[in-house]
Amino acid sequence: MNTVGNILWIILGGGIFIFLEYLIGGLLLCLTIIGIPFGLQAFRLAGLSLTPFGRQLLHDGSQTGCLATSMNILWIVVGGVWIALTHLLFAVLMALTIIGIPFARQHMKLAAFAFTPFGYQIR
Repeated sequence: MNTVGNILWIILGGGIFIFLEYLIGGLLLCLTIIGIPFGLQAFRLAGLSLTPFGRQLLHDGSQTGCLATSMNILWIVVGGVWIALTHLLFAVLMALTIIGIPFARQHMKLAAFAFTPFGYQIR
């Protein structure tokens, strides 16, 4: 069922657009030395946004603290708000139809992760 959900997500749920957004953003962030940790997070988000069904986000207790908080604040300031708003827009559009409700739920999960990606583990 997860495979079918992921295929429909890529075709109908806007997964390919979100994947390309993260991929291009990650490549641009990796152009600078300072942006490499953020680019790597964008690549993790790209992988999750391509196949979100059957995967969970777990709060990683070992990656909390001052560094994760600082990175999350910097991520929010630089672009996390815009990416989360993209997910929110897709979620609203998907929730207008009955078939799109599972896709809207995945977009809301991804919006929370896109807003503060540091300190989470993808399973």
